[in-house]
Amino acid sequence: MKGLSKEAVNWLELDETSEGQRIDNFLLRVLKGVPKSHVYRILRSGEVRVNSKRVQPTERLHAGDRIRVPPIAISPPSAKPAPGGPPLGGETLFEDEAMLVIAKPAGVAVHGGSGIAFGVIERLRAQRPELRFLELVHRLDKDTSGVLLLAKKRAALVGLHEQIREGHTGKRYLTLVHGAWHNAKQTVRLALERHVLASGDRRVAVSDDGKASITTFRRERSVGAFTLLEAELRTGRTHQIRVHLSHLGFPIAGDDKYGDFTLNKKLAPQGLKRMFLHARRFECVHPITGAKLVFEAPLAPDLQAFLDRLSAAPGQGPLH
Repeated sequence: MKGLSKEAVNWLELDETSEGQRIDNFLLRVLKGVPKSHVYRILRSGEVRVNSKRVQPTERLHAGDRIRVPPIAISPPSAKPAPGGPPLGGETLFEDEAMLVIAKPAGVAVHGGSGIAFGVIERLRAQRPELRFLELVHRLDKDTSGVLLLAKKRAALVGLHEQIREGHTGKRYLTLVHGAWHNAKQTVRLALERHVLASGDRRVAVSDDGKASITTFRRERSVGAFTLLEAELRTGRTHQIRVHLSHLGFPIAGDDKYGDFTLNKKLAPQGLKRMFLHARRFECVHPITGAKLVFEAPLAPDLQAFLDRLSAAPGQGPLH
């Protein structure tokens, strides 16, 4: 944060963008360049005060709180490229003072890290510098397109996270699987467990020792040797849809982790360059107004084009 003095006591007054945030997380954000250990030391020693009182690191902040921060030296940030590059792309589905909802394009991670310089959140912050607060509400895999929610106020973020945690949101995906799926509606209950391979790659597998995971699948239509399904998440485990389908013998077309790799190689020249998984719909209650909201993103153009090509291919009639 600009303007913090290294010679005199600093006084900060909280605005609504930090409403509900823990004091330790607030300090780690505003004191970038200060070692984490030092931040916790000045908290434990009482050099940080909220409304003239000593506080624990877990203390929640409120708009209007007055925070005392001792004189502190902040190292200048190291030079690194600005998150510019090409615009993020993707349609804005909804925006108000509390939320931003976009149709995330495939091929873009939601955040930077693990060799990715800039994800959705970094690009949007660079493109929208006027927004004082912008955070991801949930995540989508890099190769998954579709509805993605971001919060423009901390109160909105906290409210939406509570809805997700309590199972009060609805998430539906479109996916194309290899094989003939006959049931019009099928609910799958298979516990999932995460583990790390010797290579360091994270994987998820069906396991009795895993966490309860529930997905409801609805058959949309057959397309040649494939079936288009809608998947409704009842729980939100990592790679849940992908692992449930793979375990049942219906790998998602183009899935490079849990799919049919031989099949994927054949599909790539036909236009499927990534996993056929699209976040179609997200239902929630507005975290501020309480209004019921439903956001929908049309099937991404690359997936729609592949689907059209598959439907029109000679000898690829519907499955029976």
